Formats: sequence, C-alpha cells, structure tokens
Amino acid sequence: MKKSMMIALASVMVVSALAGCSSGGNEPAASEKPAGQTQGNASGEGGKKNDSPAKEKNTFTMLVESHPNWPYDKEWVIWDLIEENTGASFEVTTPSGKLDDTVNLTISSGTMPDVMFMGNRDMANKYGQQGALVNILEYTDMMPNFAKWLEQYPEVAQSQLAADGKMYMFPNEGFGETNRQIWIHRDDVFQKHGLKEPETFDELLEVLRVLKKEYPDSYPFTFRFGPNLMILRNLAAHFGTHDTYYMDNGEIKYGPIEDNYKKMLEYLNTMYKEGLIPPDWLTVDTKKWQDMLSTNKAFVTVDYIGRVDFFNLAMRAEMPEYTMKFMTPPIGLPDGEALNYNGHVVNSGLTVASTSKKIESFMKVMDFFYSEEGRIMSSWGKEGETFKNESGQKQFLGDYKEITELRKSTGLATNGTYTWIDYDAHLSLASDELKAAYEGARQYDAPYRPKAELNEQELEVNTTVGEQIQKYQQENVTKFILGDKDFSEWEGYVEGLKKLGLEQMMDIQKSAFERAKNVSLK
Repeated sequence: MKKSMMIALASVMVVSALAGCSSGGNEPAASEKPAGQTQGNASGEGGKKNDSPAKEKNTFTMLVESHPNWPYDKEWVIWDLIEENTGASFEVTTPSGKLDDTVNLTISSGTMPDVMFMGNRDMANKYGQQGALVNILEYTDMMPNFAKWLEQYPEVAQSQLAADGKMYMFPNEGFGETNRQIWIHRDDVFQKHGLKEPETFDELLEVLRVLKKEYPDSYPFTFRFGPNLMILRNLAAHFGTHDTYYMDNGEIKYGPIEDNYKKMLEYLNTMYKEGLIPPDWLTVDTKKWQDMLSTNKAFVTVDYIGRVDFFNLAMRAEMPEYTMKFMTPPIGLPDGEALNYNGHVVNSGLTVASTSKKIESFMKVMDFFYSEEGRIMSSWGKEGETFKNESGQKQFLGDYKEITELRKSTGLATNGTYTWIDYDAHLSLASDELKAAYEGARQYDAPYRPKAELNEQELEVNTTVGEQIQKYQQENVTKFILGDKDFSEWEGYVEGLKKLGLEQMMDIQKSAFERAKNVSLK
C-alpha cells in the first residue's frame, strides 16, 4: 500500500466511532484513559419542555470512563443540558488506568461514588449480586418514563437482568446501532468484472472464484473475526443456527451440533481449500485486514457498518473509484432467509452504588433520560443551540465533519450522558453511502439471541463442564474448517460433546432462560 494511502487510513481512524467503538461492542475501545479528577456542572434545555418531576438541585459524585477520542470535559454543553432538565450536576472522577481496574478498586475500598459507569454488564451483575449496587427495578414506581420504556422494549429489558432477576445497570437502546455488523463488498471491482451481488452462499463461492482468478494473489473474502472463531457467530444466522446455546420457541438448543452448523463449516472448508479466505484466517488482525482491503487483496468482508465510510473516505484520495458498499447477506440454506447477525447492543452503562445517600433523587434524574424529551437531549442537544428543526428534519448546528468531532466538542453521546438514543442524529453526519447501508441493513436483522445469566452454582458448573465443552468444540470445529478432520467424523464429534456433559449444560441454560423470562418488569 502506498505511503499516502496508509496515512489516509490512519487519519480516518476516528471514523471508527461509527464502527463499533462504543463500549460493549465486539471491538472494545482503547482501555487506557486520561488521568485526573474534574468537576462538571451544567444547565440548558433538551428539545422540548421537560415533564420529569426531578427538578431539585442535586450534585452527584460519578466515576465515568474518559474515551481517548473524546476525553471528558467539564465544559461540555451536555452537562449544562442535563442540569437544566433535571437539576443534576456531577463531580466527575475519571480512571487513571483501565476502567475495570478502577471499578474493582473503588468497590473494594468501600468508598464508592453515587454513580459508576461500567464497561460491561457482567461486571455490574457481579457486584450487584454482591450487594454493592442498587436494583433499579425497585424504583420503577417513582420512574414513570422508565416504566413506559420497559413496556416498549421488553426484550432489551429482559436481556439486562442478572441471574437473581434484578437489574443493576440502566439499559441502553438505540446506540447499539454503532455495533451493527454487515457484509460489505468492493462495488467498483464487482462492476468492473460484471459481478452481481450473490444471493446465496453457492453464488458467493462462484463470485469469490472469479475474483481469485482475476487477482491470483488475493484472498477475496477476508475478515478479522477469526480469533476464538468469532466469524462463526456472524455467519451462523445465515444458516438458521447460532454459535452457542440459544432459546428458540421455548426450546434450548446448541448450535454447534446442528446439521445447519455443519453446512456452514463445509462452506468455510471449501473457501479455505480453494484459497478464497486467507490461510491464516484464524489470526488475521485489524491492520492486516485493512491492508488487504485497501490493496486489491480482498474484496468481500463482514464487519462493522461504519467501515463503509472508514475505507471510502480514506481510499478515494488516490483511488476515486474505490467503493465499499453494503451487500445483502447471502442465504445459506435452500429454504433459508437473508439475515445478518444481530449483535448491535451496548452492554455498558450507569450503575448506582448501594451506599449512596441520594438513590431516590438520582432515580428521578434518570427517569428523564427515558422520556422522549430526554432522548432528544441525549441525541441532539438543544434546539437552537446544538441543532435546528426544518420541516420536521433535525440538523446539527456547527460544521461537524463526523460524529467523533461532535462528541468531542459537545459531549453528546459520550459515556454517562445517555441511555436512550435517536441514532438518526449520528447518521445525519454520515455519508449518503453509509445512510443507504443502514437503510438496507435494517431489513435483515436475525433474531436477537441474548445469553443466559447464570447464578453462582451454575457458574461453577460452567467453569468446569462448560469450558471443557467449549474447548473441545472449538478445537474440532477448527479442524473441520482446515480439513484436518473429515466431515464423516461429525457424529463422533457430536457424541464427544455429549459425553463431556452437553445435556447438563443445556439444562442449566434452560433454567437460566426461564428464570429471566418469569421476572416481572412492573
């Protein structure tokens, strides 16, 4: 790759804010955070008149992550808007190192701030069940907007519950769109060689073979989700299965023993044998993946939807024809559907310390974030100050080139400032191609498959029996793809999983799913 192209790719890295940079996605944000302790207070109005009952002035202590691309700033307008709408201001502390380490130390010290931002729900559930965090559901009677939100998004709410049926982290909705993953292809190369988007995996094979013939030193289909076999998580939906345990119409299933899962592996085995995917697909990292897609060494990939702009903006400086474009997901089964993996959720968020003296006051503040007015404020800011409304269409005020610039300047959609987001606010700064990708992608969402939350006893079994099953499964699946194991040995592989205790693990998973399903959110 030419030096100038490499520089261009580096300079556009900030666009990856639209490519899975929110905490809780599959490509975590950088873990090193700026040191320091600062204070922020605020005022302003978000969109419309606030109907929230929380208006009394209150200052809360808060631990929040400071992202390197938009480091925490006490002068952000978002703090002003929050205070005017809710009466809340914050004394903010940011970690000097990794967020998780700081959370661990803070909780173990016994001196916790009122509010803590956590990067993953598993951590919140762990500490919540130990008594360090408040069960948010106990306060729904004083949170009318939140109660309505729970009714509007029951599946999201259910997926946020801990094994004890309690909710320790405020749920997010909307912002997960940044973690949407899709098929992307080099449309200019397809057009050059008269190739149509493949509708099935059989057609995909034929397209990849043509590209391999035209570009012999290429590996037409490449991806960076090889480690831990994460690519199978993305492809499983195309074959009507899943990469682990899942609930389907009330029945617990384990995808890696299903015939449809086997068919998926057979396609990957063919791709590997024919050189249609890189020989080192298990270890391809982000840099190598980017290099291949920017130098005609690869033409089809699966990744975050924001990569459409990520590549196009960088590459067109020297290759004006370069066009990464959304591709309809190919169908894996004769009677199957065109579906993309549904993982566009955010598993990070705010928690409330059980030691806080202001729990009820903060719950009233958070209720505003689940109102339509709160959604507008968190997404767009204040009409006339950060956005304008023309003929029903909102537009940001200010010459922001992309969402990272907006977040750094205003604090909108930064950690600790949102729960419910109108993602059209972010798309308003995207290219027409990326907007079209979202419009297309939203038609092909596979069912969301939340993982079961295991209790302490179940976790003990999972760390022994469950981990043995996972290790055996991954080792054998890798061998099937690489051709080190013949598919005639499939039944033996399945029996091996059963002997390790698969039935026991499936019973545990079923109990966990049913336990969550029976929890009342009212």
